Amino acid sequence: MDVSRPDFQDLVENAPCGYITLQANGRVDQVNRTFLDWSGRSAEQMVGKRFSDFLTMPGRIYYETHIAPLLRMQGSFQEFAIDMLAADDTPLQMIANANERRDADGKLLLIRLALIKATDRRRYEQELLAARELAKAAEKAIEERLQRENQASELREQFIAVLGHDLRNPLASISAGARILDRTVQSEKERRIIAMMQTTVMRMSALIDDVLDFARGRLGGGISLDRNATEPLERTLAQVVDELRLATPGRVIEAEFDIDRPVNCDRTRIGQLLSNLLGNALTHGSANKPVVVHAETTATKFELWVSNAGDVIPPDAMDKLFEPFFRGKARASRQGLGLGLYIASQIAEAHKGTLSVTSTPEETRFTFSMPLDASE
Repeated sequence: MDVSRPDFQDLVENAPCGYITLQANGRVDQVNRTFLDWSGRSAEQMVGKRFSDFLTMPGRIYYETHIAPLLRMQGSFQEFAIDMLAADDTPLQMIANANERRDADGKLLLIRLALIKATDRRRYEQELLAARELAKAAEKAIEERLQRENQASELREQFIAVLGHDLRNPLASISAGARILDRTVQSEKERRIIAMMQTTVMRMSALIDDVLDFARGRLGGGISLDRNATEPLERTLAQVVDELRLATPGRVIEAEFDIDRPVNCDRTRIGQLLSNLLGNALTHGSANKPVVVHAETTATKFELWVSNAGDVIPPDAMDKLFEPFFRGKARASRQGLGLGLYIASQIAEAHKGTLSVTSTPEETRFTFSMPLDASE
């Protein structure tokens, strides 16, 4: 590097530390602008003068009796404290590094001193200690946060497990009792009552699934998937359609499936999605028009849609359909929790798919689409 270059000279002159070069006789040869500013002197006031002239008496004694002899022996001396004098005779407490430069014969040519203010050094050390304390505090805060998150995760799983157990067990008892009664039914009235009980059990079971999925999603667990591309999906979809046909006698559900490629999905979750969409269509669709279910595979994706006739969905409702607890207009007896479409959208998202809706005077259609290999 060419030290005579103006940019290099400017770097030295305005460095954050002071530089002083001493001749072999101990007189000042060069001093940079930074130290001149600290001392309140000009270069003319320092160059050619003895370095010791700019030291306090204790600083002069310490330099001459301790630093200078060790410097001659070692050739350098790192980080020693020395008291210098400013132009107004106030002390300048400095931390210095000193290095000798000699020729090939060992003759002393010059001594270079690099100096920083002791107050700057102490401030730096204090800031460093403060930064370390902050880092320790931040690390402790992160550990505590992780611990709280782990505790919250455990509590969430316990809550969901207890919620599922406490809700499902009574329902299972009702379902088992209805099946036992169905074996001994003697009148058509009894048969209708038992069918109504079984339908209610099915509907409550779906509501419980939605509540548990909502709890998992909002408490951090998210929708979990068990993907399997080897098992046929059509059987699951047909079973959902059959269950809802049984649950809604008098309603017509038309189903068409053209699934000729494997779909890497969670079949139970896709069945739940269809159940929620189909239940929504039966609730809000025209009672004297069929609900249509269609599912097919193409070269790259699986598509499932459910359509129904009926009133057009208002624009302000379209924006809220997939929000939790949003419920459109329906008979009080058919009102749910308002979680069905929200859970369906979460299942679609978990499969890296989309759930969209269109609504015209002719039909309202919900369409689910996902890649055949949802892991991609």
